[in-house]
Amino acid sequence: MQDSHRRAHHGQAPTDQNGSHAKRTIDGLRLLPWTASDGRLCYLGTNGQGYLSTLADGIEMMQLSMGEELLEYARSVLDPGERVTSGIEYRWLACRLTEALSDALRVADSRGQRIPAPQEQDGES
Repeated sequence: MQDSHRRAHHGQAPTDQNGSHAKRTIDGLRLLPWTASDGRLCYLGTNGQGYLSTLADGIEMMQLSMGEELLEYARSVLDPGERVTSGIEYRWLACRLTEALSDALRVADSRGQRIPAPQEQDGES
């Protein structure tokens, strides 16, 4: 998979010339819904098609679906009249909700980076 459209890029978020993290990635790079083994962000040089793009789309859908299920469970645990949950169970729930929020934010970031920047209208500044 040496093809540039299927090559995963591992590294920190792109930075601008001042060294601060850029809000948008370079055209054609997609933030993937997973990280490298050392926790660094992974990017894919892609045109939005191909095996890895399809895999990333599927993983994003699964992450969001799991987050929805977890949120539904959390709401049921917090319903008045439900049995009192132990501190260990609340900690487990807080950890899973943190993971789900992290996944959802990465999906939002990835999708936001792929929204084309608005073009300036002629005559507008």
